[in-house]
Amino acid sequence: MERATQQAERVAEQVLALRATLADLEATVAARSEEQARAEAAVQALAGNQSAALVAKAQAAWAAAEVERRSQEALLQQASEAQQRAEAELTAREQRLAGLTAEHTQLAASLAELQSSADDLQTEIDRLAAQIAPAEAEVDQLAAEQAQAEEKEALIRRQLHREEAWHHQEQLALERARDELERLRREIERELGIVALEPGAGEAGQPPLPIQSLAESLPVVTVPPEGLEEDIRRLRAHLSRLGNINPDAPAEYEEMLERHAFLSAQLADLNDAVVGLRQVIAELETLMERDFSRTFEQVARRFREYFTALFGGGSARLELTDPDNLSTTGIEIIARLPGKRAQSLALLSGGERSLTAAALIFALLEVNPPPFCVLDEVDAALDEANVGRFRETVKALSDRTQFILITHNRGTVEVADMVYGISMRADGTSQVLSLNMGELSEVA
Repeated sequence: MERATQQAERVAEQVLALRATLADLEATVAARSEEQARAEAAVQALAGNQSAALVAKAQAAWAAAEVERRSQEALLQQASEAQQRAEAELTAREQRLAGLTAEHTQLAASLAELQSSADDLQTEIDRLAAQIAPAEAEVDQLAAEQAQAEEKEALIRRQLHREEAWHHQEQLALERARDELERLRREIERELGIVALEPGAGEAGQPPLPIQSLAESLPVVTVPPEGLEEDIRRLRAHLSRLGNINPDAPAEYEEMLERHAFLSAQLADLNDAVVGLRQVIAELETLMERDFSRTFEQVARRFREYFTALFGGGSARLELTDPDNLSTTGIEIIARLPGKRAQSLALLSGGERSLTAAALIFALLEVNPPPFCVLDEVDAALDEANVGRFRETVKALSDRTQFILITHNRGTVEVADMVYGISMRADGTSQVLSLNMGELSEVA
């Protein structure tokens, strides 16, 4: 309400200032209008008897006065609009002030009611506080008694846990003593046979059987003599070495002697067979090394020729990694492409490795031609020039070996005698197509 009152006062002061400004502007406009009228009269008076220069000067003064008048009228219009806005804002502020005044009156009434309720609540609080103090004292006393009781209970529980742990340990010790006693009884009976043992004090068990005449009574020993345990271990070891008496030992010995003679004869035969097999293996290794060496030389020579033919130049050779041991040696390919230095197969590109492998395969087929050979996408990485040399080589070798080529290269397909392909029908199923290139060439 105070802020609204201050704003209303400021707006009222602005209205008064705008009104004073408006009055000044109206007076200025009136004075300018009078000056304009005098200027117009002077212009009309001078129009008849003065020179054109004076007329032009008067007209210029009149035009300047006209501009000044219009400017003052614009300022007057702005001041009037500002006054209207200020008056409208003052009216809104007064209405807001009236509403705030009414709201202040309502809030004052509500505040009075709330103050009355607060007084009543404070009285009730004081009364309840007077009742809470004795109750809190009683609660503190009960809490102290509860803490003492809990501490006493914890002490009793700890003592109970210690007693239970001690009882459990004693029970385990008793069980272990009983188990040890039973073990000793079984060991005595196993070592000495049937003996009469006196039950211990307080020991429960079945009553003894009436075999006193068969059982051997042992002397009661309170303190064992020195070295008894060592004697017992020595006698047990000697007894275990003796073992049980076997009356069938002579018959088993004769049977084992006969079995030994048979196995000895078999072992001698096996040794003779091993010697013979080793001789055969040595002969086979000699033959294999000889054939391998001869075949390797032929394949190496044909490989050099096919490599040069397929690459249109260059050279290649096959080298043994271990020439002194032909049975376990490996083979390494050293290739020198046209215009490049010699390097191993691993350093070549994909197409170069494919063509080198094809040269090696063709060399093997030349040395030992098989009835047929299957090549799957061998020409996939080759360019057109290499494909041409590849297919011509295949065509030359096809006189002794039937080639089955799986390829997508058109240049390779052109030298085929029979072409088989897979096509898709209109219904989406696959169809095998075959074409005899020889018949087509005859027809052509």
